[in-house]
Amino acid sequence: MDIASLAFRTDLAMLEHSGSHVEDHGTHLVVRTPTNPTYWWGNFLLLPAPPVDDDAAAGWLETFEREFPGTPHRTFGIDGRDGTIEDLAPFAHHGMSTEWSSVMTATSVHEPARPNREATYRPLVSDDDWAQQVQLDLAGEEPGTHSLPFVTARTEAERRLVDAGYGAWWGAFEGDTLLASMGLFTASPGLARFQNVKTHPDARGRGLAGTLVHRVSRYGFDELGARTLVMVADPDYLAIRIYRSVGFADTERQLQAERKPSVG
Repeated sequence: MDIASLAFRTDLAMLEHSGSHVEDHGTHLVVRTPTNPTYWWGNFLLLPAPPVDDDAAAGWLETFEREFPGTPHRTFGIDGRDGTIEDLAPFAHHGMSTEWSSVMTATSVHEPARPNREATYRPLVSDDDWAQQVQLDLAGEEPGTHSLPFVTARTEAERRLVDAGYGAWWGAFEGDTLLASMGLFTASPGLARFQNVKTHPDARGRGLAGTLVHRVSRYGFDELGARTLVMVADPDYLAIRIYRSVGFADTERQLQAERKPSVG
């Protein structure tokens, strides 16, 4: 199955780099992350197009259940460069949440209007840095959104990407305290993907994220040899303005449908 979406091409590259398996069934891809089976977007089906009707959506749900027996979540990605939330209506009719994200790209960047020059910007290197990354990843999340074991396993996968030489995970530090972080890794020659941009809730509004995106982007161009940087963002989240402020532009859309595990 040929993949048109920059978002999913880079998603799959990151997953494979960190140990996930991608199976091409011709009509769809099956993505598995055996080391973290509760990672919804590490265990999903990638479809070539949205289901045409409710029956087609039901068929894909049956396929998911065959591929992931006993798994409480349901997750589907839709390949393509555009589309709207209405395209996912057949999944919504089956009780699934549907969303689209903005796929942003940059071939050059500039500093934000108000850069933060007080913090120190550097890659995560020590065990303490990575332990702080786990806590930063959990900070500000609604209770029950992500468990400590899940975030720990995901952080271990992120560190494997670094150890394998695909890129680096950078942080904004005040003293020895990690306040913001993000990863940037090579997906294919000339193409690099940002991962999990995060700022501690108590440190927002200080220009840390924009300054860090600029610094890490320069690292991507200058050291990773990237010609295009890819960032996927929630179109309704305020942070998208930060990415635009340093030179990223909205170029594609990514469509996804999911059903989270029932609580209780």
